[in-house]
Amino acid sequence: MRTLSQDIKKQEGKEVELFGWVNSRRDHGKLIFIDLRDRTGITQIVFSPINKELHSQAEKLHSEWVIRVRGMVKKRPPRMENPKITSGRYEVSANFLEVLAEAKNPPFALETNGLEINEELRMKYRYLDLRRPRLQKNLRTRAKVIKFIRDFLSEKEFIEVETPILSKSTPEGARDYLVPCRLEPGKFYALPQSPQQYKQLLMVAGLEHYFQIARCFRDEDTRGDRQPEFTQLDLEMSFASQEEILNLVEELYAAIIKKLFPEKKISKKPFPRLTYKEAREKYGSDKPDLRQNKNDPDELAFAFIVDFPMFEWKEQEKRWDAVHHPFTLPQVKDKKDLLARFKKNPSAILAYQYDFVLNGYEIGGGSIRIYKPELLQAVFEIMGNKPKEIKEKFGHLLEAFKYGVPPHGGIAGGLDRFIAILQNEPNIREVIAFPKTGDGRDLLMEAPAQVNPSQLKELHLKISDHKIK
Repeated sequence: MRTLSQDIKKQEGKEVELFGWVNSRRDHGKLIFIDLRDRTGITQIVFSPINKELHSQAEKLHSEWVIRVRGMVKKRPPRMENPKITSGRYEVSANFLEVLAEAKNPPFALETNGLEINEELRMKYRYLDLRRPRLQKNLRTRAKVIKFIRDFLSEKEFIEVETPILSKSTPEGARDYLVPCRLEPGKFYALPQSPQQYKQLLMVAGLEHYFQIARCFRDEDTRGDRQPEFTQLDLEMSFASQEEILNLVEELYAAIIKKLFPEKKISKKPFPRLTYKEAREKYGSDKPDLRQNKNDPDELAFAFIVDFPMFEWKEQEKRWDAVHHPFTLPQVKDKKDLLARFKKNPSAILAYQYDFVLNGYEIGGGSIRIYKPELLQAVFEIMGNKPKEIKEKFGHLLEAFKYGVPPHGGIAGGLDRFIAILQNEPNIREVIAFPKTGDGRDLLMEAPAQVNPSQLKELHLKISDHKIK
């Protein structure tokens, strides 16, 4: 039966069997020492020359070989203990060794934190990079945060619902990733930029409290610390005010910190609420860093930014657009009030939109939604959509809103950024198992890549630029 490194201290005087990777090898005189690494830590294995055959086997071991070892757990000699590892007071005197897999020399060092190594090289060999304790800790922490969120919201009677990945292309602020449909040539699915319309339809369906750990996709130009696919906590509530939603978010995130990151200090509770105008005027940013000591990574300054403008002018397109998205409720009485105020001063109209910020980063955003179809129709028209276009793109939603839709609102929190901040990491790629470059390339799988011409033929597609490499 396998014993893990973390349990060695409980096995003194007993024979154990361990599996793992050779982290390092040291030859001291005639003794050979192997540091065996598994998912819980490191155990020192000692090979004595008394067993010549076993000793000869151990002489061939190299770093990153995968091995199986049996031996007796003993206390280390005085002054030979290693307080840096969990099993540091003990070692295993080997009596059996099996090499399960040999390994080439890694293209970079694995014993460091990896940040000094060229990032593109690390991403190409990500399966090796992920062997670092730092990255494994990041992924384990990520899993704990997500589990905590699921448990917290489930206890509050939220229902976790998976919404479709293959959907319809609708304008939501960024370019869609399109997926051709083989069975209907010339037609396409789109990957969701967010589950926005589906979660609103779930409110129409009467679920009232929904959440999802959602995968989202946005085909954006190169934008530094962004990913073409990312993960967010998505939640929606019926019959809830803006303040009720913000209070729920505050309760959740404060509970995460208290349970999983007790070494962190939240600088101010309740989380401050700043209007968009206040934040811009006082801090010059709509995501201000409110920490008292900005050099202290254990200080967490959460805040909500509220009362964003509803519309912004798009100079290149010569039209007004929604600052957040068209489903956000403007702070108006009704359609008539909206149109009158828009005619007078579009930029003065505020929205029930809110952002969630932490230490100078936006980690979430949401709004109270429009639930009256005539008001939603008016917003679409203000944004430059023709009635025919509105029906083609959003007719399903407007039709659904004719069947008794409750007032509702929600928020989406970016989990990648949140966890990166908590782990004191320089970017979100350090907390994602298989990240892409800033320009959307997967260096491990060498994607995007060309496909077989027969696949294109089957999809009734042709590449128009023959110079594409």
